[in-house]
Amino acid sequence: MNLLRPALRRSIRWLLRGLLLLVVLALLVLLAYVWRASPQHSGTLQAAGLGSATRIERDAHGIPSIEAGNGEDLAYALGFAHAQDRGWQLEVQRRIGAGRLSEALGPGALETDRFLRMLGVYRAAQAQWAWSATQTDPVTQEARRVAQAYANGVNAGWRSQARPPEMLLLGLEFETFTPVDSLAWALMMAWDLGMNWSSELQRLRILIQSPDPLLQRMQALQALVPPYPGEAYPALLDAAALYASLGLGQSTNKPLQTAQMAKTAQSAWPAGDADNGSNNWAVAGTRSATGQPLLANDPHLKLQSPSLWYLVRLQQPGLKLAGASIPGLPQLVLGQNEHLAWAYTNTAPDTQDLYLEELRDGPDGRTEARTPEGWRVLQERIERIAIKGGGEERLQVRSTRHGPLLSDIGVGRELLTSSSSGRRFGLALRWIAQDAAQDPFGANLLQTRAKSLYDYREAMRRWHSPMQSMLVAETARPGLPQGAIHLIAPGRVPRRGPAHDLHGLLPAPGWEARYDWQGERPFDSLPQLSQPAGGVLATANQRITAPGAPEPLTHDWALPWRQLRIEQQLATQAQHSLDSLAALQADQQSLAAAPLQPWFRAARSSHPLAAALQAEQARFDGRMAAADAAPALFTAWLRHFTEQVLADELGSAAAQALLPQRSFRDAIERLPQQPQLAARWCDTRDTPAVESCAQQADAALSAALEELQQRLGSDPARWRWGQLHLSKAEHRPFSRVAPLRWLFELQVERGGDAHTVDAARALQRPDWSGQRYSNDHGPGLRALYDLADRQQSRAIISSGQSGLPWSTQYRDQLKPWAKVQYLPLWTPQGKTERLTLQPASK
Repeated sequence: MNLLRPALRRSIRWLLRGLLLLVVLALLVLLAYVWRASPQHSGTLQAAGLGSATRIERDAHGIPSIEAGNGEDLAYALGFAHAQDRGWQLEVQRRIGAGRLSEALGPGALETDRFLRMLGVYRAAQAQWAWSATQTDPVTQEARRVAQAYANGVNAGWRSQARPPEMLLLGLEFETFTPVDSLAWALMMAWDLGMNWSSELQRLRILIQSPDPLLQRMQALQALVPPYPGEAYPALLDAAALYASLGLGQSTNKPLQTAQMAKTAQSAWPAGDADNGSNNWAVAGTRSATGQPLLANDPHLKLQSPSLWYLVRLQQPGLKLAGASIPGLPQLVLGQNEHLAWAYTNTAPDTQDLYLEELRDGPDGRTEARTPEGWRVLQERIERIAIKGGGEERLQVRSTRHGPLLSDIGVGRELLTSSSSGRRFGLALRWIAQDAAQDPFGANLLQTRAKSLYDYREAMRRWHSPMQSMLVAETARPGLPQGAIHLIAPGRVPRRGPAHDLHGLLPAPGWEARYDWQGERPFDSLPQLSQPAGGVLATANQRITAPGAPEPLTHDWALPWRQLRIEQQLATQAQHSLDSLAALQADQQSLAAAPLQPWFRAARSSHPLAAALQAEQARFDGRMAAADAAPALFTAWLRHFTEQVLADELGSAAAQALLPQRSFRDAIERLPQQPQLAARWCDTRDTPAVESCAQQADAALSAALEELQQRLGSDPARWRWGQLHLSKAEHRPFSRVAPLRWLFELQVERGGDAHTVDAARALQRPDWSGQRYSNDHGPGLRALYDLADRQQSRAIISSGQSGLPWSTQYRDQLKPWAKVQYLPLWTPQGKTERLTLQPASK
């Protein structure tokens, strides 16, 4: 026994030494990988395909200042910097545009790939690239060279370091990045900023599944999805009767089936939400402390880790630029040159239509669609979707003369079953952004070089999609001593003829010629305004055309609360500075709360915590501060009130499909001014009693208190809106992998709501971690531009410049961003590192 003990101790010592050695080796391997995967920011690198030496100088925040001898080398270096800092972002965006997520992420991504392959984004990008090759226009040809140079830079940047950790963990290798990948991502941006088709689908669902008698469904539709404040919908065909005559929806009131079908394609591309938006505003020199214009912009898109945006300074002979780029796109998107600054918000015109297509089996067995000229065979193709782990799905894509049949992958399919007519139908999508004849990079190229509004406007004649409400500010020049501010909204918008009695609001019969588009709106007829009398311009996705315009851009404008608040605050002082514009970007007063405040304040509950919160409830004035409890209570109360009031109005099937997607806040906000409608909605149909809105408000308060007690604890004194309302910047795909979420996902407490200038929509549905009221959408970029002294211009993004989670620059802008602080846009901050790219010898 005594002989065994020394031997055992020696064995344990050797085992421990071996384990320690393995740990040390693992750490060394990890450190070697981190060093190899981290970009080289100083010294010299050989760059294949570069024309001349180019400099990339990064400051302490990783913001590069790039200097090149010409535009192609400048684009190359921008692509190189994007690949160094955002390698995975470029890869995942490329795969999204091509519908190739499943081969990286497995079967869980099939739903998204099916949708994108059906939509045909990458095929449209290929067609646009091929079209541009046929053009002799010198700008188009230069834009092609710039796009190719950018792609060359991306590929060189990818090769200059080890794969990012996401690719390593998923076992992926770099492929060749091409200009078509850039075009596909530009189309995905247009898709994200469009989504009008989903509003049509929502209206169709309400009309088909509403429990109202047929004659009342159109009135119910207009109450549930009301027109823009102060307006009325155009005279509509009785669509409820039309759909009923076709036998649609007569066997669809099956909640389980409907909920399952409605889930299709919503995981990555959910139905549009009226709470999405962006802000921009400009004050003229007459209203500015500098005597020249000031311009503010905060585009609101899905928050992600790292940010969609990437700050950059660009310089070539005769051109200096600073602002925000998007990895994957070869030029500056938003920013400032030496003469102008420009800022976008989404106009969201109606550029998509769903068509109800009647289908049959033709004489030869092939499926045909009914057209004005008779029956026509569907176009068909097979999309092969590779799936990680082996295997392949063969997806049949069928298209009519209008576009792909989205119903083939489940979109709206449950609405199309017919129990009486025996006819078969599908839903096809027509989307103007997929047209081949467009040159997005040419428009952007000329935009960055513009020296006056005239230059800018002429550049925008090339702009195709997505339509944007652009504010442009000019610096002072001879004949324009105080500079100038302008609004222009370029983009392709289809025209619908006078016989189109559905006006793009609902899916139209695809076999009737009167519902076909009649060309496009002329550029010179699009909204434009220069030098307004009050010296202020502001857009926040509200209507920018005159009320009752004979040819409206859309009927789905965002509610005007943010724009009203911006104009309200700009009117409080005669002259503004960048500091006052910054304060406005931080504003968290929600004017949208005002219509519902009386019901909220008057609501009472027997819940044990109600008394402790009554004072907060009584003084709530719409200020959505992160440190306060009242915004949390109001938001939860409004959700429960909406669900209680509308569930029986929508019908069980439609409610399951629509309530998680859409806030219906525009409908609820109008109830206090419509007592007759409010009395009907607040009464629950299937109870003998007649419920009032006050009773529904009381019940909603009890439900909200119970929910918040479970989420925030039993001490209301500790409740804060920010605890509930975390801004979560999703990382694709590791936000959905719990053990990795902490490393890759960025979170920070936020105030605000969808209608505050500091916009921060609260999700009504559970997020990827199962929590409601988190914020996934907002101003991923904030920028302020000074046209008198561009060195004073400021900007910040919602993460950091780097896409590598171990880098301090992965998250160094997050907390300043949440506090609405900024970095100098033009002037590098702190110590800089200089990398020189030298053309590689052939």
